[in-house]
Amino acid sequence: MTAPSDIASYLVIREGAKWTDVFRLVSGESITVGRAPTNTIVVKDERCSRHHAEVFQAAGDWVLRDLDSRNGTMVDDKRLTEDHRLSPGDIVLIGNTHLAFVDDLTKAFPDSQSVLRASQPVGPEPLDLAPGTSPDDESVLVEPAEGSQITHRREQSRYLEPTRDEDGEAAAAPKVGRAAAKLCRLAFELAKATDVVSLAEAALDGLFEACHVDAGAVMLRGLDSGGGRTLETLETEATRSLTAHRYQAISRFLASTVLRDGQGVLARNVMDDSQLGARDSSGDILATSVLCAPMRHEGKILGLIHLYSTDPNNPTDPDDLEFTIAVADTVAVAVANLDRREQLAENLDVVRGENLQLRERLGVQSEIVGGSEAMDRVAQEVSRAAPSRATVLIRGESGVGKELVARAVHFSSPRNKGPFVCLNCAALSEALLESELFGHEKGAFTGATERKIGKFESASDGTLMLDEIGEMSPSIQAKFLRVLEGHPFERVGGSEAIKVDVRVIAATNRDLEREVAEGEFRRDLYFRLHVLEIIVPPLRKRPEDVPILARHFLERFNAETGRKLRGFSDRAMEAMLTYRWPGNVREMKNVIERAVVLTRGDMIEADDLVLSTLKTAGDTEAGLPPMAVGVNEGAPLSEVERRHILATLKANNWNKSRTASILGIERSTLDRKIRRYELTAESKAS
Repeated sequence: MTAPSDIASYLVIREGAKWTDVFRLVSGESITVGRAPTNTIVVKDERCSRHHAEVFQAAGDWVLRDLDSRNGTMVDDKRLTEDHRLSPGDIVLIGNTHLAFVDDLTKAFPDSQSVLRASQPVGPEPLDLAPGTSPDDESVLVEPAEGSQITHRREQSRYLEPTRDEDGEAAAAPKVGRAAAKLCRLAFELAKATDVVSLAEAALDGLFEACHVDAGAVMLRGLDSGGGRTLETLETEATRSLTAHRYQAISRFLASTVLRDGQGVLARNVMDDSQLGARDSSGDILATSVLCAPMRHEGKILGLIHLYSTDPNNPTDPDDLEFTIAVADTVAVAVANLDRREQLAENLDVVRGENLQLRERLGVQSEIVGGSEAMDRVAQEVSRAAPSRATVLIRGESGVGKELVARAVHFSSPRNKGPFVCLNCAALSEALLESELFGHEKGAFTGATERKIGKFESASDGTLMLDEIGEMSPSIQAKFLRVLEGHPFERVGGSEAIKVDVRVIAATNRDLEREVAEGEFRRDLYFRLHVLEIIVPPLRKRPEDVPILARHFLERFNAETGRKLRGFSDRAMEAMLTYRWPGNVREMKNVIERAVVLTRGDMIEADDLVLSTLKTAGDTEAGLPPMAVGVNEGAPLSEVERRHILATLKANNWNKSRTASILGIERSTLDRKIRRYELTAESKAS
């Protein structure tokens, strides 16, 4: 049975024999698993692929999909060959990592037993020792009633340390072996507890099994504003009574004594009329012997364990006191760990919320998506360029995501707290572009009814991205170059010199080298922009990103439209993989958005994809002389390759990065072929 979408579902991660983390599955969000650091769940195992598997929601169920991983994904010892709808209790194996899919966290551990839980503390109200006073204050110490006597005191339990005889050799103490075994088992049960109530119940289970008691309670001090247990009230987390009488609250005398001295005590005939003591309605003493032990951790007392026996023939003894002290100290460590875990969870929720708000405020709705080697190289180039102040030139065809790369550079740089301003130079006339870049004064031209701050001023202490930089007119290029070189500028129609601190990122899909050679683009501006270069490959050069991008856009538009499409048919995915995407990622986004809106089934079919017949820009043959693609009859293949590479290099003014991109090979591969064929700028094609 799969988990309904309105019930919280979790992936509990175990690496080897150690359970390491828990991920809550959120409706509308997918979880990716793999070795790459960009995954939601990162598995550091060589048997795990960089992008190994994905968990997403479809038709109200959570579905596991293997992303064509090298070693496969196993579910309950069966290798996945298709999408698998997860059911509570499924164990997913990726490398040496297990992922348990559950809707109840206590069921993530096969060896766990059901733990009794309480929706609220059982027993008396929190013990308020005295208004405005502390349990450690001697002024609240209540003198014992007549006949009360403390018979034993002990600070540490010998069950937690080896017992030795006079010669220093290990010796057996009464009940030590059995008590140690019980304590060990109890420690494992305490470690499984997920909240203080189940922790207290587990502690009482072990204490009632090992000690001569028939009633008791576990009490914790309240939490302060910082999450520490230092408040002066004791809140009862769990109580238990095996007799006909309900549990009787601890006497004020015992509570204040143990809290003050920090020692466990065994007492006989304890009575405290102000607290009902241990009397029944007839006035007879119910508790013949009482145990009380402090829960101590790092020098602080977190609470108390209170136990007593009502059977005169089966009273508590000093061994019971020792066992109770050992359990109390063990419970204290478990409580401290639970408190710390809750604080970390709260802090994590706060950080995630702040991160989400920041992303929404910045408008970064879609990040760079892709798992190909080409996109990994882009990410590496972004990380290298981000810390610098140098100008960055981003090159790539229209629609490949140059603005997303520019955003990544900005938000990874020291300027990430400053503004990110983007302007498309091709969308404006020369006059409007100058006004947009540098601003204008009131009355500078017809329609200038007030002063306008330009993009350079708006991006001060931040980043200015200029898209389609090749469309800038020569006169604007000259003024733009002066600002890049650090000179002040003036608003249109103004005389005030303005100096700003802005990092410029330029982007273009044009061949700037050719335009420089033809006199269409300033040579000095080209060299000023061409400091750091990032080339974003077209989508047809990285087909392995097509399925990842397709699923990304499907999930996005499913969420926006409220539809629950399960995915793409095999024919639809094959059509997208063989299509050359002349419009690149922008075209894919529009194609999938149209398909999500118009498809009638729960899967996108090939007929739902409206693919154009346009030719792609930047193909290998584009813009090359005939020698680059012509083949002389009878010429060896190596000679054809040599001529083709040489012609492509010359057509691109020996720009190796652009040549490698056009040829569809790595830059290092191009360098090897240049050395192999001994190519130089003076080489002849024949």
